[in-house]
Amino acid sequence: MKTYAIIGATGNTGKPITLGLLGQGQKVRLISRSAAKAKALVNNASPAPSNNPPEIFEGDSSNTELLKKAFKGADAVYAMVPFNPLAPDYFAFQQSHINAMAEALRETGVKYVVTLSSVGAHLKSGAGVVQGLQKMEEVFNAIPGLNVMHLRATYFMENTLAQIGAIKQMGAMGSPLKADMSFPIVATKDIAAVALKHLQTLNFTGKNVEYVLGPGDVTYNEIASVIGKAIGKPDLKYYAVTFEEGTKAMIQMGMGESVVSRMMEFIKAMNDGKVMEETKRTPGNTTLTSLKEFAHTFKAIYEM
Repeated sequence: MKTYAIIGATGNTGKPITLGLLGQGQKVRLISRSAAKAKALVNNASPAPSNNPPEIFEGDSSNTELLKKAFKGADAVYAMVPFNPLAPDYFAFQQSHINAMAEALRETGVKYVVTLSSVGAHLKSGAGVVQGLQKMEEVFNAIPGLNVMHLRATYFMENTLAQIGAIKQMGAMGSPLKADMSFPIVATKDIAAVALKHLQTLNFTGKNVEYVLGPGDVTYNEIASVIGKAIGKPDLKYYAVTFEEGTKAMIQMGMGESVVSRMMEFIKAMNDGKVMEETKRTPGNTTLTSLKEFAHTFKAIYEM
């Protein structure tokens, strides 16, 4: 039996990881901003973790003292930087979490960590919202004796859910991403499956990067076609808007200026081909869940 600390334990990737480890009878420490959500997750675990009851640490990954308690004696950690659309300085927000996690890892002597990083984390500048993850890789790699597996996941299929408002209000999808640009897209449950595999085996040493690229490359035109058919709008279109229009739309959605600026920088790097320049698809980094399968999830949320 091993002991694991999972940051973001109730999130899109943390939840499947937590349930997978609990189902194997492992000792799990859930780090979550909501103790109520964490308790509900534990109560829904199957089989019920009776012999090794999990521990819940309420708070977030910027709380160094909380992390030290959660990491102490742990065999491995799943680390991620949460998203905060209202952070007044988004990069500073990311750094506060990275520094807290790094200090806790150093002081507790954890030997293994699997991180949720991103495509584009190889860029030393101009990576926008991903710049913090590039910094996370750099900081964690400098910790002596720590074995790290950075999972550079591609664009989440779940990111398309942000288009629901535009579809309902304007009957179309839109963003500054080029309409005909192919890029890999992945379901978050598939990222979780890769992370869970590494946490189970802990057979990596040193500092490592692994891409998680989904089943194939698609354009946003193709995404609109697949999702449109799923929601009963077979003629759904995607429009590439200007960066100014994209900025205005995101701010109207309630996002802060700092995160929107970082998102626009990332999209520009995507459009310029910089984000994906180091990715190379292999059977090992190709995952199973198709966009057509995910479209059923999109439909269910769209119809809520």
